[in-house]
Amino acid sequence: MAVAQREVEVPPELLDRLADARTNSDELFALVKPEALYDRPIPERHRIVFYIGHLEAFDWNLLSGRTLGLSAFQPDLDRLFAFGIDPVGGGLPTDRAEDWPNITAVREYVARTRQALDEALESRFSTGQWGQTDFSPNLLLEVALEHRLMHAETLAYMLHQLPLDRKVPPGMKPEPVIASVTPEMVRVPEGFATLGLQRDGGTFGWDNEFEEHRVHEPAFWIDRYKVTNGQFLEFLAAGGYEKQELWSERDWNWRSARNVEQPGFWVRRGGDWFLRGMFDEAPLPLDWPVYVSHAEASAYARWVGKSLPTESQWHRAAFGSPGREERMLPWGTKSPDSRYGNFNFQRWDPTPVGAFPESESAFGAMDLFGNGWEWTSTLFSPFPGFAPFPFYLGYSADFFDQKHFVMKGGSARTAACMMRRSFRNWFQPHYPYVYAGFRCVSH
Repeated sequence: MAVAQREVEVPPELLDRLADARTNSDELFALVKPEALYDRPIPERHRIVFYIGHLEAFDWNLLSGRTLGLSAFQPDLDRLFAFGIDPVGGGLPTDRAEDWPNITAVREYVARTRQALDEALESRFSTGQWGQTDFSPNLLLEVALEHRLMHAETLAYMLHQLPLDRKVPPGMKPEPVIASVTPEMVRVPEGFATLGLQRDGGTFGWDNEFEEHRVHEPAFWIDRYKVTNGQFLEFLAAGGYEKQELWSERDWNWRSARNVEQPGFWVRRGGDWFLRGMFDEAPLPLDWPVYVSHAEASAYARWVGKSLPTESQWHRAAFGSPGREERMLPWGTKSPDSRYGNFNFQRWDPTPVGAFPESESAFGAMDLFGNGWEWTSTLFSPFPGFAPFPFYLGYSADFFDQKHFVMKGGSARTAACMMRRSFRNWFQPHYPYVYAGFRCVSH
C-alpha cells in the first residue's frame, strides 16, 4: 500500500531493544520440549503454540500498515494469532491441538513476518522517512517492545505450570543470595503521593498511566519487607483457610468451590512443604516472599489485624520522602540494575526478602521493585483524564470492570524498562499463577 512519508527522528537504540526482546522471547520458547508446544498449562489461557505466533502477529498488526506501508501476506494467521480461538460463551477454551497450524507453518510465519518488519524498519531508520500516521513511530515501537516483554513474564507464569519433565532447564544458575531479616513495620508520615505520568512529559507510558495527579495520605505503618513463606505458613497452621470470617463472601465462595487450602506454588509431600520452582522442587524457603492470590493475601492481612495498602499508600511508601520532593525510584535516581532488586530476568525464582539493602526507600521499606509484584486493595480503574490508545482500545479499558486489583512493583521476570513509578499491573483476585506477593499496612 502506498503511504505518505514524513521525516521523524526515532532513537536507533529502539531497534536494538527490539532485537534483545526477541532474543528473550525466543529463549523462553526454547525451554519447552517440542512435544509440549501444544500443551495448555493454564486452563484459562491459550496453548503455548498461540503465543509463538502472537508476538510476531502483534508487531505486524501494529506496525505494518500504520507506519511501514506493508501489505499482509498471511492475513488469516494475522487474525488467528491476534486473538486465537475464542471460547464459546465466555467459558474455558475447548479447542484441540489439531485445530492449530503445525509448528513448522507457525515458525515459517514468524520468520517471514520478522524478516519483512526488519527490512522495513532498517530502511526507515536509515532514511529517517516514516509512514504518515497519527501515531509516533517511537510510541508504536515502545508499545511493541513492552508488549513482548510483558508476555515474557506472563509466559513464565504459564511455563511454571508446565510439568518439570516437559521443560529443558537452562544451563546457568545465578549465585544464591543470602539474607537474614526480622519482620517489622516502618512509619510513613503524612504527605502526598504522585501517581501517573504527565501526558506531555516525554516519557513512554501505557494509557492507564495517564494523567499525573496527587493524592494526600495520612500517616500509616507498612511492612518493611514482603510477607514471607514462613509468615504465611503460620497463617495456614492457625487454620486461616478454614476461618470464614477472614474472607470476603466472594473470596470464601471461591476458596470453597476450588478447595483452596494452600498457596498455588506450594506442594505437600508427607508432612513436609515444598516449593515448586520453575525447574525443580525444593523444601519451602521460609525467607522467600510468598506468592498468593489477592484473596489469600487479604485473608492473611485480616488475620494479623492489618490490611493491604492502597495504590497511593504503596506509592507514598515507595517514592515519598520526609520533604516535599518525591523520588523517581525507591532508592533515588540511579537506573534499575542488579544492586536494587531481583528483576529484569536475572533469576527464575525469588530470593530471600531483604537481600538488596540498596533498594531501601526513604522511609525504610525494602524490595519494592522485583522479587514479586505486590497486591494492593485498589480496584483497577482509570485515572482522571484517561484516554485509551486509539490503536489498542481494549488494553486497559476492557479491565475497568471492578473485578481486577492493581499490583505494583515487579517480579524476577519483569523487564527493567517497566521499573518506573507510574507502571501499573492488574489481575483478578482469584488468579493463582502470577508471581505476586504482598505487604500489609496499619494505622
